[in-house]
Amino acid sequence: MSRKILFPLLALGVASLGQHAHAQTSAKASYTASDIVSHFAAQPDLGPPRALCIGTESECAKAIAPRPKPASSFDLVVNFEYNSANLTGAARTNLDEFAKAMKDPRLSTAAFVVEGHTDGKGSDEFNLSLSTRRATAVVEYLKGQGVDVARLEAKGMGKLRPIGDDPFSSANRRVETRLRTD
Repeated sequence: MSRKILFPLLALGVASLGQHAHAQTSAKASYTASDIVSHFAAQPDLGPPRALCIGTESECAKAIAPRPKPASSFDLVVNFEYNSANLTGAARTNLDEFAKAMKDPRLSTAAFVVEGHTDGKGSDEFNLSLSTRRATAVVEYLKGQGVDVARLEAKGMGKLRPIGDDPFSSANRRVETRLRTD
């Protein structure tokens, strides 16, 4: 299974764990709907962390680490061919799993931003347009699978957030989704 989870990095970008998956040729999804639901579903609040600290109140406050926040984004593993916004068979298979997850009652109130990205080839204007078409293609496909489009916002990012050191890598031709927080 090639599931990629992204965690917020400062408020401006994301860092990917492991290698980014390239376009797939098989019909097997890279993740399941249950993977997505468990990734985004609210975890029960178990209260503040408990610890024993010997020292002053201010020393102990520094010693207790805050709970990590749940990840707010998920790599859909929807890659595109060069200069294309057409969904591949592998992309549709992964999006089918995402559509199932969005229909799960635990995600019934969740809304998502669908971000399209491009590699570094071409002008800023062209890449922004292409990335917007890619995000829109994903939203339209999910709409066709019965997902309420009011819960989805397509957004083009152009070539602003490459994965890794090579802005020209084909891995940058992708769509990511994150929880909408506004």
